[in-house]
Parts: sequence; structure tokens; C-alpha cells
Amino acid sequence: MPRLLASLLTAALAAVALAPVSPVSAASTATEKAAEKAASPRRIAYSQWDTGPQFLTGTLSGTRVVKGRLGIVQAPKGRRTYAGRSYEVGRWVSPWTEPGFGLTELVASWEATTPGDSWVEVEVRGRTAAGTTSSYDVLGRWTSGDRYTRRQTVSGQEDDLAKVAVDTWRSNGTAGLTSWQLRVSLMRRPGKPTPTLDTVGAVASRLPTGGVTASAPGVALGTVLDVPRYSQMIHEGHYPQWGAGGEAWCSPTSASMVLAYYDALPEPSTYSYVPAGHPDPWVDHAARMTYDSSYDGTGNWPFNTAYAAPLAGSAFVTRLRSLKEAELFIAAGIPLVASIAFGRGELTGAPISSSDGHLLVIVGFTESGDVVVNDPAAAQRSGVRRTYDRGELENAWLPTTGGTVYVITDPAHPVPDTSHPNW
Repeated sequence: MPRLLASLLTAALAAVALAPVSPVSAASTATEKAAEKAASPRRIAYSQWDTGPQFLTGTLSGTRVVKGRLGIVQAPKGRRTYAGRSYEVGRWVSPWTEPGFGLTELVASWEATTPGDSWVEVEVRGRTAAGTTSSYDVLGRWTSGDRYTRRQTVSGQEDDLAKVAVDTWRSNGTAGLTSWQLRVSLMRRPGKPTPTLDTVGAVASRLPTGGVTASAPGVALGTVLDVPRYSQMIHEGHYPQWGAGGEAWCSPTSASMVLAYYDALPEPSTYSYVPAGHPDPWVDHAARMTYDSSYDGTGNWPFNTAYAAPLAGSAFVTRLRSLKEAELFIAAGIPLVASIAFGRGELTGAPISSSDGHLLVIVGFTESGDVVVNDPAAAQRSGVRRTYDRGELENAWLPTTGGTVYVITDPAHPVPDTSHPNW
């Protein structure tokens, strides 16, 4: 022991001229840090506008509310030239929204219709406690089709307060953003039918870093929903112009599984262009309708929920605090599309060894609390249904994407217990 103390003292004095730290005090510090990490709250708040009275709490310019939906007035003053074409413009700006904490990330989602050559643009800006306001940043330019306008995000926007990474708006880390505001622009060709906005919302979050301890099982033990099983891999080589082809289509494949569960897949006429003999052609169509031309992929979170919403009834992006919250949805009959990432050996039984970003469907839980999923990365339909260790899946989900999920519902399955701030 005297030899150990002497070594510690010599090293400490030589390095930083500080008093030595005994093994006991080092262990205490590590314990304190672990306790502090465990106590760090997962701060998440979702806000949404989807009724006439709710839209009227914002600022309308060249827009009006009809039957609960926002559309462009007959002769709006706003004009915009985009991709060489002239559009009439109507706008809606949300009230300033305070989540109750200093947010570090925000993801918006929306439900809209865009007939003909029309489209919508969703932007966000933030404000600090001191009153400094950021510029508006584009979160998405969206249309339900692809004949006239390319669906796209605009990564790389950056000012002194925040920046955009595909579908996620991120604080620069020192801004201290305490409130946010959305702006939605509706664009149509002069005199043509108006696009309409049915719902718009956003999830703001401030989350701790590092791994998590597995949550205690909740209310859905032994409940497994009968969600149809689709494989993205059987589409390998299909339509490489839409995000490198089927082997990369985990997101639209997952969304299609949930739509099929609700018997809400698109009408066959919408995907009649897919050659005969292609299995599950609605997955090819979902990839086309969720493709982000700037990101060059089909994994854009709000583009997937915007595609699913009019088919099922409602859809949005949010973040959950644990699988215990996911169980509330399963108990209500609502499967969840979850965004995960994991390294080699971190998700036992997965059909792929690792992924920087993957989506799958949480369909239920075993009696012991492990997670039953439909994983579209399986080579065939027969291998899609899998069971993952609860702790391993939570560590592939919460620290990597903040617990991001697509909540897709139909009228028969309303979201559970809406007292939660994150849905």
C-alpha cells in the first residue's frame, strides 16, 4: 500500500501538480457520475395543431381554415418562383412553444394533401431565454407525388443558434433554446386547387448521452400484435433511383407492415407501374412516395409519416422514454416503427451484423418483457418475426435516435393516455 500511494502521488504531482487521488475517492467519483447519469431526465415534449380552433391560435397569411384543414384563400397576395415555376403562397405560423427545458433537437411531422402541382414547406426557428431569435430553417419540402416537385430536405443550414441534419433540427450546443416556432407555406399554381394542411407538430427533446439500464416490464407482457411480415431484402435491385434500391428500404417496408395491419395499404391502381411478379409491390410504391431527393434515401422520418397518415388516418414522429412507454401503445393495439442503430454484437439475433440507422416494427412483448419485432432486414418473410433482448434493444434505440418512433394509427386505435407530454 505505501508503494501504491507513493506512485499515485508522484504521477499526480508530475502531471498537474495536484494532490493525489486515492482509489477510494476515484471510486466514489465514478459512482457519483453513474448516479448523476442515471438521474438525468429524458426530456421530451410533443406539440401539435390539427383542428380549426388550434390552427386559429397561430398567424394566418393568405390562408383560411375550412372544415378543420388549412388551405390557401382564393386570391392570395403571396407569390414565389421555385424550380422555374410561379406559385401562389399562403402561410401559417404557429404560436411560440415552450417545452419547459432547453431543447437540443427538434423533429417536425405533418399531414397534408397536395393535388396537382402543389406542395408544402415546413420551417422552424428558435429563441433563447435572452430573447435572441434564430433564422427560419427548412425542415422539408414535401409533396405526395413526384411528377412536378422533388420531395427534399435541406441539410447544412446553419446560423449562430442551430443547424439542420436531414430531418432533425439541432441546437449548436451553446444556444440555450427555450422555445420554438413552426412556419408552414402552402404552394399552388395560380388558380389551381389548393394544398391543405390537416396536422402539423413537432417533438422537442433534450436527452442524456450514454447507455441505459433496461426498463422494467409494463402493461403489455405476453401481447403480440398480428402485424403482417415484409422483407426489404426481397426487393434487392428494385428501383435503385429511390435510395439505392430495396435492400435499403427498411423504413417504407416497416411503414407498409403497419399500414397492412390496419388494412390501409394503397389501392393497387397507385402502384400499377410496378412490373408483374414483384412481391409486395406496395413496398416499392412506399419507397417512391417517401424518397428524399436531397438525402437520396427513403428513411426520412416525417416523409414516412406524411405518406402513411392519409392512408391509415393519422401519423406523426415522436420520441419515447423507454420500452415501458412503448408497451402502452402495444396494449392499445398500435404497433410502432422504431429507429435504431447498433454495432457488431450489440443486438443478438439480428439479421444484419450492424447498422448506422435501421427501422423495424415493435409488435409486442414476451411474458418476460423481451421485445417481439418485425425486422424487415431478414432475407425472407419467414425470418422477419424476431425476439430481441429488452436491454439490448433499448440501447440500440434510446441513446442512438433518442427513442424515435413513427406512431401510425387508424380511427379504431386512438393513442393511449394522452396525458403524456411526448404524444
